[in-house]
Amino acid sequence: MRQVYGAIAAGLFLSACAASPQLEPRPGGNPLQVDLSGQWVLRSGEAPPVMTEQTIRMPPTGNRSAPTGMRTAGGPSRSRGSSVHVFLETGSSLKVTQTDFGLFFSFDRAVVEEYNFGENRTVNVGPIQAQRVSGWDGASFVIETMDAKGNTLTETWSLDENGKVLVRQLGISKRGEAGWSAQQVFDRE
Repeated sequence: MRQVYGAIAAGLFLSACAASPQLEPRPGGNPLQVDLSGQWVLRSGEAPPVMTEQTIRMPPTGNRSAPTGMRTAGGPSRSRGSSVHVFLETGSSLKVTQTDFGLFFSFDRAVVEEYNFGENRTVNVGPIQAQRVSGWDGASFVIETMDAKGNTLTETWSLDENGKVLVRQLGISKRGEAGWSAQQVFDRE
């Protein structure tokens, strides 16, 4: 009988250890009443961000899903890489629409992404599924997207230069360890 209880306890312990990591929800609302809305254009002459971390898989430069204005580095095979890169959208022109409950980002008039304040949900791109949380951290809007392997894409949007500049900080971490990071600067049109 002890062996049976021991086996059950070991099974429960292993299943708890194997549980997928989860993102912490972010609060809803916009306590500082920050307004990111406007028409923005990627700053010309800005050096495109370069991904140097080889353990995070990003699409090849010629791939249709490769982010505009960013160079990527090759990585290991798809089976060992990250799938959060498919949730990264970008473009040279950006329209941000803000409501009392969320933000809409429209890149190059083609791709629209919607983020609710205090969002905590599952998002899909084809067969790829990830957890997404979004909300305000002071004057910055933060979006975190985590794949099943614990790789996390973090986007932080904030205003600079008295609202004339929109700064986007990007990062991909693998199980909590920083991997790739980049910055994009948009000027108000």
